[in-house]
Amino acid sequence: MKKTVVKVYIHCEKCKTKVLKAVTKLEGVNDLAIDMEKQTLTVVGDVDPVCLMKQIRKTGKVAEIVTVGPPKPPEPPEETKDKPKPCKPCNRCELYMPCEPFRPCEPYNPSEPPCSIL
Repeated sequence: MKKTVVKVYIHCEKCKTKVLKAVTKLEGVNDLAIDMEKQTLTVVGDVDPVCLMKQIRKTGKVAEIVTVGPPKPPEPPEETKDKPKPCKPCNRCELYMPCEPFRPCEPYNPSEPPCSIL
């Protein structure tokens, strides 16, 4: 898979739609993005850049390849350090009881059963 950036003169929505329709007909296209301000089309997938250029030029647009290379790897998810601690089992009945951050787990009291099955 590779990322191909092509400079294409696109000045209106009609031109954008024409180019997008032409490029989506190619096999191996995974992702498309058009930046109207920079006049660039970014194609990610297993597409031959020569075939891509031919398809764009069939729409009547002048295009030139800016870069061809590997796409950016996906960013790993950020790990949060403030993960809640799992509750400890009650010693008497060995069922998990809900723990609240402001109150620690209390010993078993038969008159007030604190345990619950989650």
